[in-house]
Amino acid sequence: MESITTNYMIEAVGWLAVLFKLATLSMNSMIWLRVLVILSSVCFIIYSALFQIWPLLAIEVVLLCVNAYRLYELIALRRLVTHMTDDSEADFSAAMAYGKRRDIQAGDVLFEKGDPVDSLYYLAEGLVEIEGQDVTVPAGNIFGEMAFFNSSAVRMATVRCVEDTVVYEVNEKRFARLQYEDPKFAMSVMRLVTKRLVANAAHTQEA
Repeated sequence: MESITTNYMIEAVGWLAVLFKLATLSMNSMIWLRVLVILSSVCFIIYSALFQIWPLLAIEVVLLCVNAYRLYELIALRRLVTHMTDDSEADFSAAMAYGKRRDIQAGDVLFEKGDPVDSLYYLAEGLVEIEGQDVTVPAGNIFGEMAFFNSSAVRMATVRCVEDTVVYEVNEKRFARLQYEDPKFAMSVMRLVTKRLVANAAHTQEA
């Protein structure tokens, strides 16, 4: 009798795993989807271990590790977004690890209005001016990124170096990789682009 009860309990764990797996299909939140997948894997691991179904046990252990790591990434990203405020200091220095260093003399043009878009730039040293807009960009900032979000795919202004300048040039492929591998950098870029779009819209209305 006790053996039959135990078998029923083990079978119940298996059905619970199936229910968790099916519940993931109705989830709109990625965090809760990962949570349910993890619970399903835990139940399947218990079920397969007790019935000695080794292939199922192996795949569920792998899935448990993968989904636990993905859940950690999602929670970390949510915390990052929550703690970033309008007054948070943006850090774009990660671009140096992905970009190609260029040393440019004062007075030289980095790119001109109408040039095709191929890169954005992280300004490590010096000062650059966006001509026609009376805007200067100090060290520690990025510029040229707006073209990646513009369907015209051409430069909207000429940028000239006011001082001897060191920039790191990041092409679109490396930019996409950097955003994926460094969520903090990606959030800083998104906030910067939003601020510049709002500023441009306000400037247009005033004109």
